[in-house]
Amino acid sequence: MPRLPELRVGLHTSIGGGLPKSVIEADAKGCNCFQIFSRNPRGWQVRSLESEEINDFRNARERSGLWPLAIHSVYLINLAAQDPAMLALSRAAFRQELERGIRLGADYLVVHPGNPKSVPAEVGIATAVESIREAAKGLKLKGASGKASRAGKQNGLTILIENTAGQGSSIGCNFEQVAEIIARLDDLPVDVCLDTAHTYTSGYDISTESGLKSTIKAIDRTLGFDRIKLIHCNDSKAPLNSRVDRHQHIGLGHIGAEAFRRITHNPKFRKIPFVLETPIEKDHDDKWNLARIRELSC
Repeated sequence: MPRLPELRVGLHTSIGGGLPKSVIEADAKGCNCFQIFSRNPRGWQVRSLESEEINDFRNARERSGLWPLAIHSVYLINLAAQDPAMLALSRAAFRQELERGIRLGADYLVVHPGNPKSVPAEVGIATAVESIREAAKGLKLKGASGKASRAGKQNGLTILIENTAGQGSSIGCNFEQVAEIIARLDDLPVDVCLDTAHTYTSGYDISTESGLKSTIKAIDRTLGFDRIKLIHCNDSKAPLNSRVDRHQHIGLGHIGAEAFRRITHNPKFRKIPFVLETPIEKDHDDKWNLARIRELSC
């Protein structure tokens, strides 16, 4: 059998104490990719980024060789909001996220498509698409050539739509909805972040061999693996089709260790970077989860 390529795996690291410390943490924990927030993820107020901090961050990342860098958008952002005030806040915050991502040299900006609440999903999808267009207007995102700046690396920032667990009226809980969003934005650099826990609790049974095969077929039919640029690798505390978003340590949840072994050994998944967003507990910290996914991938 042909040898599988190296699995690129990393963590969501803290920006506490300054952005450069997130690089140091990722490097010290043995990551070869990583994800951060560029600001407080639970508030609208945002501190400015000073040139010195940006330079220190970019230089630290260059020295570490970590790739890719993903930024996760603020949790409060609701691109599908129907309330005018919330929609305006969300679009302004997402514009800020895009601007910060460009300045920091990030490869990906991950965002949830949002929750339109009482209106049909189709209306929410249309609003989310317009929100992304408005926020990205006039910005230079991914280079038009699409060529790598260095081996395996891309040129510029790409927006990644993350599939959701489907809590409440959230859109993006099935592949068809995510595919529709990216299709409507085909003139912009917009691709997909696939979360394993969200995939499972939204109804795709990746915990079994047959379920994984069915999920792969569903991805091929809708998104296409070439559009998945990042995997949020999380087990789930919630059961199949529960539409509940609760992450668990790798192998200790409803998805299970053998499922992650199958996923990481599948060539279609293997070529995509994995970022863990697992809980941090005394006996199961970041290093434990990194070691676990690497063990299962061997």
